[in-house]
Formats: sequence, structure tokens, C-alpha cells
Amino acid sequence: MGGYYTCVPHPYATLDPVAVLDALETVGLRGDGRLLTLNSYENRVYQVWLEDNSSVVVKFYRPGRWSAAQIAEEHAFAKELAEREIPVVAPSQQGTFKEFIFAVYPRRGGRTPELDNPKVLEWIGRFLGRIHAVGATRPFVERPSLNEETFGAEPRAWLLEHNCVPAELLDAWKAITEQALSAVHRCFSLAGNPKQIRLHGDCHPGNILWTDGIEGAGPHFVDLDDARMGPAVQDLWMLLAGDRETAEKQLKALLDGYEGFHAFRREELGLIEALRTLRLLHYSYWLARRWEDPAFPAAFPWFGTQRYWQDRILELREQTSAMEEPPLSV
Repeated sequence: MGGYYTCVPHPYATLDPVAVLDALETVGLRGDGRLLTLNSYENRVYQVWLEDNSSVVVKFYRPGRWSAAQIAEEHAFAKELAEREIPVVAPSQQGTFKEFIFAVYPRRGGRTPELDNPKVLEWIGRFLGRIHAVGATRPFVERPSLNEETFGAEPRAWLLEHNCVPAELLDAWKAITEQALSAVHRCFSLAGNPKQIRLHGDCHPGNILWTDGIEGAGPHFVDLDDARMGPAVQDLWMLLAGDRETAEKQLKALLDGYEGFHAFRREELGLIEALRTLRLLHYSYWLARRWEDPAFPAAFPWFGTQRYWQDRILELREQTSAMEEPPLSV
């Protein structure tokens, strides 16, 4: 597995059900003993039932990933949005327990939105426009930015330094990542170095819960754990899928809602494939950096294999070609 594996026990090994309940008691919440582990690799997230038979969601942040100040900025942004009646699930309480910072959230149900429905996309777009209108009013001070360095050059350098790529594929991987990052740089330059605003940062369909009914119907945005500074299109492109014609129709529906609340620079459309490329490169870095967490080898057993890196080389070649194509148009 290269030079990035360690046998040091991970801090999450100490986070058993008793610790979860003890942490909640420090903020005045008493669980009745029922816990459900929710899907999350980056953090540890649980639904916990309380003695009054209600339930909350508690998130324990990965130690060492974010500073207390960075987490405070995430919470402040979420609360700022919620106070403006934007359906973002904000924490109700936060605390510390041993080496963990944790946050308590109200439980929100819902399903994946139907992204093939233009009305649904327009509805989501309206709220994304409102999120960005707030996000553009002032910058994050502590949280990082999504750019060529943080999601491209730095992950590439780390993977090389820690010998993550098999020796027989190293030259090919180095060459294609260099070409891909050169194309990314060209895309950012053509986009005119777009304005950086506060973003959700990881706005894929799994982080949008759709509910029906008269009260509270529509999208609810969850998990601002990756909130950071970046170009507005970052929160749009992961909601597009399918061939070019389909993606352009989806984009039009999103912008029909979005632009009623916040201006969108069309030059940013040329960043979509560049941002996809950065996300793909960063994903390998993310997996490698988390490999000491036992949850990762169990969930991603194929990571680090020769086949894995062969696929990544092919993927980046395809992305380098995609960045040569004209951007989507509306």
C-alpha cells in the first residue's frame, strides 16, 4: 500500500456507543440507549434517540482535519443561511468530548431529488442562488479555498512524496497529471479567475434531501463539512448528469431558478470539466490520507491496486480531452 499506511490506532476506535452518549450528556441531552450509525466516511455520524423518544443527529468531526475556528465558521455559515429561511440543516448545539469536536443537528428525513425533473432542478436552483447571494457578502477567514493548488498541485505532490503510485505506472501517472493540471490552469485562465465566494462545497445529490407535503416541501441542504471559498459553479456541476444535451437542459433549469436570486457568470461554465478533474485527483489523495482509518480499507479494498491507478490514468486522459471541448451552453 505504498508509504502511507500506519498501524497506529485511529482515534475513532475510542468512539463507542457509551462515548457517544457521554458526549451528548455534556450538552444536556440524555440518550435512551438507541443509536443508528449513519453513512459517513469522513466523520462519524449517528442518529441518537433521546429519553423523550425524539431523536437527533450527532456528528463527530475527524480529529485533525479542521481546526475549532474552521468548524465554527461552518456552523456560523449554516446558521446564517437558516436564519434567512434557506433550508439548510444547521447545528442546534456543539461541544467537545475528549479529542472530538461534535455537533448536534435536528433530524431531517427525505429522499434523493428527481434531477430529471426540470421543476425540481429549478426549485433547487432558487435555493442555491439564495445560498450564494449570502455566501458572496463576505469571505471565510479560516476555511480554505478550492483552487488549482489545494485540489490539484498539493494532492499530486503528497501522493508522489508518499509513494502511493506503483512504480511501473509512476511515469505515466506523473505525465498525465501534469498534462491535466496544465489544462485545468488554462480553463481557470479563460474563465477570468472567477470570484471566490462561500460555498456549500460538496453539493452532490446525496447532500440534498427532498421532502413532499404542504409544510417543509422541497429541498433541504445538509452537510456543510466541505464548505469553503470557491467559484459558484462548484455547487452546480455535480447536479448535472448524462450526455451533453441532457446536461445543458439540466443546467438551464438550475439557472432559471438560480438567476432570480444571484447573478451567474457564464464564463464559469468553462470550469466544469476542470473542477471535475480536480475532484478526481483530490479523491485519490483523500483515500490515501484516510487509509489509517480501518473503515477505509474495509470500504475501499480496491484502492492502491495496480488496476486502480491504471483506471485513474485513463480517467485523467479522458478529462484532459474533455477540457479541450467547448463548455456547456444555455
